[in-house]
Amino acid sequence: MQDLNVTLLQAELVWQDPNANRRRFAEQLSALAGSTDLVVLPEMFTTGFTMQPERLAEPADGPTLQWLREQAAGIRAVITGSVAVMDAGRFYNRLYWVRPDGSYECYDKRHLFRMGGEHEHYTAGTHTIITELHGWKICPLVCYDLRFPVWSRRRAELEYDVLIYVANWPSVRRYPWQTLLRARAIENQAYCIGVNRYGADGLGYEHSGDSVVLDFMGQPMVSAPEQAWQGSATLSYASLQKFRQKFPAHLDADGFHLS
Repeated sequence: MQDLNVTLLQAELVWQDPNANRRRFAEQLSALAGSTDLVVLPEMFTTGFTMQPERLAEPADGPTLQWLREQAAGIRAVITGSVAVMDAGRFYNRLYWVRPDGSYECYDKRHLFRMGGEHEHYTAGTHTIITELHGWKICPLVCYDLRFPVWSRRRAELEYDVLIYVANWPSVRRYPWQTLLRARAIENQAYCIGVNRYGADGLGYEHSGDSVVLDFMGQPMVSAPEQAWQGSATLSYASLQKFRQKFPAHLDADGFHLS
């Protein structure tokens, strides 16, 4: 199986201004045509972590989804990131996984950040997704999901090679972000990608970024400085499989059932 080239865009988001954020990302994306397989954007990349979905949420088939389709087609790569959407009368923090041919999948954030009141404005998702890219199996999740390892535990019914978290994770909790990403990579014997925003949001919360690509042993392959940043890494499927065969800890994992 071919290696997978991934690109991380750690950005300083314009607070609650979708048009401005789409313009900024479009400039960065245009330079990536033909050079990557997957581009990962932060959580709520068009608005920042807004608790005003009544004003800012888009329809499920709204302008950002159409924009993602155009951008993915233009750079011939998958693009993923989350957006505040309204679907069937409810608000969701929805991650889109958009392919160059215009097809897409979506994942609604399961664990809503109650300390920020997210559970008072948005509806929790009910299931994970596993999507494929060039034969790789990938599980994309959102921010606060990172704190709940059972939800992402690699097992027979949730088999993957790459785990992704898109986030608006404040710098005051940067150590848990860094530590939990490493733990998720190690315990699941999978590549783990975390893409966080950078800078202050409209509420004054600072974000240090700390975006990273970790290998299946939790070792950083590429990591972001504390600034707006773009970085890339190449994931080796052969190396992943070799490690899992040599150290098959997953065969001794405890079984469980999610209700």
